[in-house]
Amino acid sequence: MRSLLSLPLVPTFSKYLPADSSRLNESRQVEGACFSYVKPVTPSKPRLIHFSQPLLDEWKVEIDKDDFLQVMSGESKFNGFEPYAMCYGGHQFGQWAGQLGDGRAINIAELEIHDTPVALQLKGAGPTPYSRKADGKAVLRSSIREYLCSEAMHNLGIPTTRALSLVKTGDFVPRDMLYNGNVQEEQGAIVCRVAPSFIRFGNFEIFAARQDKENLQRLLDYTIKHHFKSLGTPSQETYLAFFQEVVTKTLDMIIHWQRVGFVHGVMNTDNLSILGLTIDYGPYGWLENYNPGWTPNTTDSQHRRYRFGNQPNVALWNLTQLANAIYPLIGEAEPLEDILTGFKVQFAHKNHEMMCKKLGLYAPDLVSDTVLYSLEENLRVSEIDMTLFFRELSNFCSFKWNHFKHILEFSSYLTGTELNSHMSKWKNWFKEYKKLVKQEGVDETTRLSKMKQTNPKYVLRNYMAQLAIEKGEVGDYSLIEELFTLLQNPYTDQPNQEKWYAKRPDWAKQKIGCSMLSCSS
Repeated sequence: MRSLLSLPLVPTFSKYLPADSSRLNESRQVEGACFSYVKPVTPSKPRLIHFSQPLLDEWKVEIDKDDFLQVMSGESKFNGFEPYAMCYGGHQFGQWAGQLGDGRAINIAELEIHDTPVALQLKGAGPTPYSRKADGKAVLRSSIREYLCSEAMHNLGIPTTRALSLVKTGDFVPRDMLYNGNVQEEQGAIVCRVAPSFIRFGNFEIFAARQDKENLQRLLDYTIKHHFKSLGTPSQETYLAFFQEVVTKTLDMIIHWQRVGFVHGVMNTDNLSILGLTIDYGPYGWLENYNPGWTPNTTDSQHRRYRFGNQPNVALWNLTQLANAIYPLIGEAEPLEDILTGFKVQFAHKNHEMMCKKLGLYAPDLVSDTVLYSLEENLRVSEIDMTLFFRELSNFCSFKWNHFKHILEFSSYLTGTELNSHMSKWKNWFKEYKKLVKQEGVDETTRLSKMKQTNPKYVLRNYMAQLAIEKGEVGDYSLIEELFTLLQNPYTDQPNQEKWYAKRPDWAKQKIGCSMLSCSS
């Protein structure tokens, strides 16, 4: 088996796109370039806390832990590769923010594994020209969250960046976690992120905003040539086909988010991948009691722009900004508008189909929107835990009301009279559901098996990640390993891990890190 660090470099982004002419590593505006060369900061006492053996197995490579740690901590280069940070802009909370860029992410390698491009990026490895007065570092708590969630999302079947390693730097980083003036020293850490490319909507927006049509076209042509090869030679027609592909990939990603109850929390245009990958795990969370208005982001607590129920609308808004960015290369608004209109139509169709699959209904044309709307309203007012309800429904075959009522009692955060006050509406819905299942007549074993492949049993609830963080901060990494292993098989019953198949504990409802989080990391 080959060593990961012996793999040959296959640089494309840094080879074919313009580099920053300056090597000055201080916060500044970078124009006419897609990236800036920059060196990671050497940590004082790096320690390898965890790495993704499943990812190494997929690649069919092995590592020497000492050599691996040197590269994943930023202490050594990957085969002499010149590290760089990417330049991009973006809309944050609906407002144009100008130049943003990789303020604390440094690309350390470009490879090709199994005929697929692979970029490695260290998050938290030090400042870059895009750091905007920040230190370019990351803390252990946010790094544990990103590391665990990246691999958990992959195993849920959701398009995502991956995480290869988690390294503690041995250095302390000042952070104001709640932005309330209470600055504390926190342990520093670095995550190695993995993706075919880290190009975002914002990479195109920055050139459009600066009216740099030449580099806008160079970037788009590069992206099509290396990441959308099937579209052929770049042209106006190809650009439209590219946009359609991005819209489709983004739509599919959002459908997956809604399927498992994932809330990204900070869907700025610089946090959306051109490849339709979930990227930038900051203040994310999973719905526990079903609440479409919930956002995990404290910064978004007033307007709730990035709430669960609004994610499809934000995706469309962000895609519209991408359309505006590439418009100068197309010159016609109508075909772009048609594609965006198609997003609305396709989302409604695919979301309906997805919700039917969660219910074990495979003839979606027979299921009225009213049945789904009433279900969602019942879930909301009864404060039903989304993951538990749908997973329990995946075991439900008797179709007796008392058995269904037990599912509600098991999965609701309400009890007694509060829950009972909603039972009449649930009975009405239950009758319709029972009728639809019988009407379809799908074999019971087949139906329940397919439902279990749609409805996960285990997700990375915020309180679970917080428990791992609290142990990790005192040098105990056992819970990181336990959760990492658990989330390798989120759709499989794991009898020894039933403690994680439960509602959020009462103590976690308002605890910092277990409900809402800030962008601070």
